[in-house]
Amino acid sequence: MSPRDLSQPDQRHPEKAHRADNAQPKKPAWIRVKAPGGAGYNDTRRIMREHKLTTVCEEAGCPNVGECWSQGHATMMIMGEICTRGCTFCNVATGRPDALDVFEPGRVADAVQKLGLNHVVVTSVDRDDLEDGGAEHFAQTIRAIRHRAPATTIEVLTPDFLKCPPSALETVVAARPDVFNHNLETVPGLYPEVRPGARYFHSLRLLQRVKELDPSMFTKSGIMVGLGEDRQSVLQVMDDMRAADVDFMTIGQYLQPTPKHHRVDRFVTPEEFAGYEKAARGKGFLMVSATPLTRSSYHAGDDFARLRAAREKRLAGA
Repeated sequence: MSPRDLSQPDQRHPEKAHRADNAQPKKPAWIRVKAPGGAGYNDTRRIMREHKLTTVCEEAGCPNVGECWSQGHATMMIMGEICTRGCTFCNVATGRPDALDVFEPGRVADAVQKLGLNHVVVTSVDRDDLEDGGAEHFAQTIRAIRHRAPATTIEVLTPDFLKCPPSALETVVAARPDVFNHNLETVPGLYPEVRPGARYFHSLRLLQRVKELDPSMFTKSGIMVGLGEDRQSVLQVMDDMRAADVDFMTIGQYLQPTPKHHRVDRFVTPEEFAGYEKAARGKGFLMVSATPLTRSSYHAGDDFARLRAAREKRLAGA
């Protein structure tokens, strides 16, 4: 059997091949970004290739890849480029993943050192085929970065570990990342069509458990808007996150990767995003990023510095 060509949409997303095409509306002016390029971008790309690393920047088709890579910032995606889930919004390939690469944590750490990163985001595909969902691989990657680049702060953006024992989450938290991020992605009413393999309240509970295991660890979560949600349901997600003691919320515009993906219901205006940010800050988040181009790891290093400063200010005023 010949290997899959992940550049071909029907091989990249076999689970979506039967879906009817959804028209992709023209992007408004506030969504458009420059094509990637330049010396910094090319240097980052070269280091990723040399270390045989996968990035979510490329796999998910992030619109900010040009800006981030030109500054040497990239979000490492560990455990392969094939996900066991088939979320309708996501451009990461779906199927049966390869075996874990035991040398990957070391290669990630080496790349972090060479890029001179102050802050790194490490994410992964969902690995429902593994008993621990890849938790130990996350922990090994954190430890390898700590050893090779001790001054670098580490943010993990993890799967939900839905089919794993509680020890999976405990393994990641015990490795002491500086930020634990897990995205709720959308409002609960849209889970059946947007994130069918996940469970809203399980993801919410995961974030809450991180704080129970280590109250000092920063937690972060994000959603996309423009999928068909209404304002009230977004405000409810904010309340749910705060009840789980989430520190940092991100809100960004959903962009449809291909006609086979979930349709864009509408483009949320910058003014509406500003309203969401104001509402979230009023609910007590330490940090909020709410713009059309906000993504989980966008400006993550600068945001982490602000997050830490916000906590110190709040504690000083307590």
